[in-house]
Amino acid sequence: MLEAIESVQEDLAARGLGGWLLYDFKGQNPTAQTAMGLGGRMLTRRWFYLVPARGTPVLLVHAIERGSFPPVPGEVRAYAGWTTLRAELESVLRGLGSVAMEYCELGAIPYLSRVDAGTVELVRACGVQVVSSAEIVQHFLCRLDEWQRASHERACVKVHAAKDEAFGHVAQRLAAGTPTSELEVQAVVTESFRRQGLVTDHPCIAAVNEHAGDPHYAPDAARSLPVRKGDLLLLDLWAKEDHPRAVYADITWMAAAGARATDEQQRVFDIVRDARDLGLEVVRRAHAAGTRIEGWQVDRAVRDFIAARGFGDRFIHRTGHNIGADSDHGDGANVDDLETHDTRPLVEGLCFSIEPGVYLPHFGVRSEIDVFLAADGPEVYGGSQKEMVALAP
Repeated sequence: MLEAIESVQEDLAARGLGGWLLYDFKGQNPTAQTAMGLGGRMLTRRWFYLVPARGTPVLLVHAIERGSFPPVPGEVRAYAGWTTLRAELESVLRGLGSVAMEYCELGAIPYLSRVDAGTVELVRACGVQVVSSAEIVQHFLCRLDEWQRASHERACVKVHAAKDEAFGHVAQRLAAGTPTSELEVQAVVTESFRRQGLVTDHPCIAAVNEHAGDPHYAPDAARSLPVRKGDLLLLDLWAKEDHPRAVYADITWMAAAGARATDEQQRVFDIVRDARDLGLEVVRRAHAAGTRIEGWQVDRAVRDFIAARGFGDRFIHRTGHNIGADSDHGDGANVDDLETHDTRPLVEGLCFSIEPGVYLPHFGVRSEIDVFLAADGPEVYGGSQKEMVALAP
């Protein structure tokens, strides 16, 4: 963001805002840390950085941490006591009218509600209105550049390779008549990631039968189930190249540990797959028409499709999430009209998942693709699952 101050100022002026006020205290606002390039620095006091729509940016930092900050464009002001902080903040904000912060009214988008209520009150007491920076953050911090897009594409290829290795492991064990387990499948994926130079923030999800009916189940020694012939296996795996700016790939595939799935499993899979493809088509049509498409609208189309087929109450999470570099859940628009009503637009340069699911007591199905919204429309790297994988020997 610091390399694009002039562009930020032009955007703020076009929105009729006085400025963008970045704030953090001890890492509570990772968005601000990312914007300022503060990774790995020891900062234990409050700081503010104002990018005004017009004029010179101002950093307000505690006197003992002035030397801990990297060089930033604009003026640097220091404070020590709380009264000085208040006076300097009032001076910096005077006459701006409104500033954007990582705040959302009523906590509507908690992923961007990162400035505490007391600090928002402090800023308002300085005579300015506080509005959400959500779309500004998305525009300047969440859209992928060409290097990041390519890193995502490479990660997709490698994550799919890890998925194929895991399914191959299960098939071999079934052929040998020696059941494997959820933990062993997870370990196969972890080793594949290591060998391919990928990193992840958490081991993958390998879930059998009723465990697949729990969207965030994670196998451990106490709960890991064997994978036997006739079981249904859900595999959700995500990873990225080992570089700070590299972008995650995140996919979910389904497999039947046998010649075929049951009729019930196949019916649910078909519904989830078709709902996923409908979500992608909604994005494709909107982009081709040049119309604004918001995250909630894609979720609503997918959700209504599943509900019309009798499983609305079994689809208990949003349709998709933003994908970035810091984790596979980024700060951009989510495909969500359930957990939140996300009105942020899906704009060119964003990467996000589409991953509907149906979760029953005895099994669950989820199918996940990653979508990169390019200038000529949405792209999905590595392919998407069309049929249930059969792992029969």
